[in-house]
Amino acid sequence: MELEYSTPLQLLVATILSAQCTDQRVNQVTRTLFQKYRTAADFARADPAVLMGEIRSTGFYRNKARAIIGCCQRLLSEHAGEVPDTMEALTALPGVWRKTANVVLGTAFGKPALAVDTHVTRVANRLGLTATEDPDKIEQDLCAVIPPARWARATHLFIFHGRYTCKALRPLCNRCPVYEDCLWPEKPRRQGAKPVPRPDARSARG
Repeated sequence: MELEYSTPLQLLVATILSAQCTDQRVNQVTRTLFQKYRTAADFARADPAVLMGEIRSTGFYRNKARAIIGCCQRLLSEHAGEVPDTMEALTALPGVWRKTANVVLGTAFGKPALAVDTHVTRVANRLGLTATEDPDKIEQDLCAVIPPARWARATHLFIFHGRYTCKALRPLCNRCPVYEDCLWPEKPRRQGAKPVPRPDARSARG
């Protein structure tokens, strides 16, 4: 996990900020932000204009500020200021979608949860573990072949692999540890490697 956090609340806020932004940039922002805003009440009482300025460099700062403030106001009114540990309660919070909820559940609470982002989508498709771009269906496909106890770990492994090796435009196939298992038809050939036909979604899940 590259997002820096100490509490479930910090991870929740950091994950909201990470949308369309690098973890490195989020960490630069939250190192100062988390010193000022220490509780859900602090965020709930934040001046929207001030918070927007503090998180501006993460992009989409208006929407993110509204989401964070609204989310923390709901935490105060319905959860005594604490981050809940169920999918239903988390996704009921403003600005919290299934991916964010799964990150919090798996990483902060150690629960079986597999989050799907753009990296997970790309790697899972290239490996033939799914044949769809729909995050919910990808989650179902991956959870069908990965033991629940490994879902949270798998999330980070997929993300790391996609971020640093299986990149979108210039994947580093020459150093890929799962090159022989990769079913991506566009991968460059290695000497002696044989092309493997891409299966359909049903055979991939099998």
